[in-house]
Amino acid sequence: MRSLADYLEELETDLSFRPHRIAAHSDMPYAIFVYPPADEFPLRKQLRLLSIKLAQNHGRKVTFLSISRLVWDTLKTFGLDDVYKTESLRGLSAAQQHIHQLITAPDFKPISDSVLERLSSLSADNDAVFLVRAGGFAPYICRASWLLESFHNRTSVPVIFFYPGRAEAGTDLRFFDLPAKGGIGAYNYRVKLYGVVS
Repeated sequence: MRSLADYLEELETDLSFRPHRIAAHSDMPYAIFVYPPADEFPLRKQLRLLSIKLAQNHGRKVTFLSISRLVWDTLKTFGLDDVYKTESLRGLSAAQQHIHQLITAPDFKPISDSVLERLSSLSADNDAVFLVRAGGFAPYICRASWLLESFHNRTSVPVIFFYPGRAEAGTDLRFFDLPAKGGIGAYNYRVKLYGVVS
């Protein structure tokens, strides 16, 4: 059985090429790296080491973007009081839907736009972006698929979304091993998956 280190080595190899080999299509230059949620802290250390290796050995600089930080930045922009009020009056599910609207709706501040702003000065040949701390989307605030699909045809910089969870069937993923909403097969991903035995 392949280890976390094996998948990280595969990712390093794919990012070392010019052009990179993390995606089959140039209009979708992103991938998902699936790992067990219990490996969160060991993975963070390994990603820092990987970023150093990519820079030193392959001339590719890694930019880390925290999903949790992006969510909190949006909430602070629009105020947390409404979120607290929504949760106390209508429950957690309604509060999550409220946050979902704030981070996805064009009328507010879509996280996808925040990420793309940071990507605008980066190079497809010399940079890569690691989207980490995906807990900002938990438990059911937002799906990784929405964020990745929003990059379609909008960037050429390689982006890897580090996804705490597991594969269910084929490319169907379960976020943080939480009960799936929508059933098996409802959320199949069209991008390369690292960390999943094929």
